[in-house]
Amino acid sequence: MDYRTDAPKILRDFLTYHETIKGHSKNTVDEYCLDLRTFFRFLKLHRGLVPRVTELEDIDIMDVDLDFVRAVTLAEVYEYLSFLSRDRVKNRQKKEPEYGLEPATRARKIASIKSFYKYLTVKAKLLTDNPVQDLDSPRLPKTLPRYLSLAESEKLLDSVAGGNRERDYCILCIFLNCGLRISEIVGLNLNDIRTDNLRVIGKGNKERVVYLNDATADAINDYLLVRKGVKDAQTNALFLSNRKTRMSRETVHHMVKQSLLRAGLDAEKYSAHKLRHTAATLMLQNGVDVRTLQELLGHEHLNTTQIYTHVDNTELRIAASANPLGRHRPAAAQTAKES
Repeated sequence: MDYRTDAPKILRDFLTYHETIKGHSKNTVDEYCLDLRTFFRFLKLHRGLVPRVTELEDIDIMDVDLDFVRAVTLAEVYEYLSFLSRDRVKNRQKKEPEYGLEPATRARKIASIKSFYKYLTVKAKLLTDNPVQDLDSPRLPKTLPRYLSLAESEKLLDSVAGGNRERDYCILCIFLNCGLRISEIVGLNLNDIRTDNLRVIGKGNKERVVYLNDATADAINDYLLVRKGVKDAQTNALFLSNRKTRMSRETVHHMVKQSLLRAGLDAEKYSAHKLRHTAATLMLQNGVDVRTLQELLGHEHLNTTQIYTHVDNTELRIAASANPLGRHRPAAAQTAKES
């Protein structure tokens, strides 16, 4: 479903800008649309423009225009943040609903609002003043990425079985050796395979080259032999589902979870994205510098990559041991030891 068909013109123009000029993916643009649609619905309810008993999802926003968004105040946005943190349902599919979105989700929604108003003031020049310019984002707890150890990674690769063994092994091998995103893996086509590298289309449709080590090249070649035997494939996709169509993200997620369980690893703790973290951490631990890692992972900003530098404590331990004061003991303790 394309949510933009239900968006007012001022929102559609913003989404078009991000899709055509900024080159953002459809998933990213749809997230912008959903975030801003929820915000506009809240404003209409908060301002008393619809009956108080109206469900948020039932509120029509097609009448939202420039005057409506110009009237937004910081106080209203903070009321919206309060609503998200206390009253917004996390998952409407659950029988027992939980309320209050996580800080990371709230931060993303605030980022959508700030991006929208930046567009209106700086790019479209429809507004002279940005009402959310001084808006603070929710403070996010600093967490280190989870990753598999080398032994656990090898155990995961050795656990692959079943009718799609070559395909699934190849996907896991690319995750763990190349650090690709799941969207990049499912987006690979046959003509993206080169002798010693992959052509990868990352976020914002940015193209990069990822070189293959011997294990990954062998895994791809083994799978290509199977892939060539598939008759009447409906796509040029590298990785095919059992229906001979491009594998979906959901199918890959499921395969990873099943492989983790088969390997005796915690499928709740780890995920497809954690395999990307694993690749980054293992490379960093084995001498790859952070700027090279940034290029390999397709990170736009170096500070995104630098989170992995906090995972490997080897250099920190060496630095601590190198301090000559590490061998010093109190004089009283030394005397007692000698006596």
